[in-house]
Amino acid sequence: MSALRRSTSAILQGLVLAALLTPPAPLLAQVTATEPVRLFRVVTMRGDVVIGLTPAQLDALGQGPDVERLARRIAQEGQLTAWRYVVTRAADGTTRLATRDRVAVLRQDALMVEPYAAALPVASPPAE
Repeated sequence: MSALRRSTSAILQGLVLAALLTPPAPLLAQVTATEPVRLFRVVTMRGDVVIGLTPAQLDALGQGPDVERLARRIAQEGQLTAWRYVVTRAADGTTRLATRDRVAVLRQDALMVEPYAAALPVASPPAE
């Protein structure tokens, strides 16, 4: 009988551990739904800023590689408005990149634009 209890106890402990290590379904849906946001690091005279654009916003900037589209827009129009992304905490306590505010990157301030590879999950921008 004690061997049966130990075996059952080990199975229950394994199930509890698996349940604790598996992220909840809403969190998985949030991470997969937020993948389309492309992040870019813009180096300015005042410092660096990470901005995010959706594929639809990038398509509106024309043809070519993403970085060239951004640079062309900044050079031709004089500015580019996008969401600024910063490291924040989600409601469940996990760390992620999320929007903070809208920023305008001005031609005279932008020194360099490069793709930014996020090591954290990226939240979608608010609906406009």
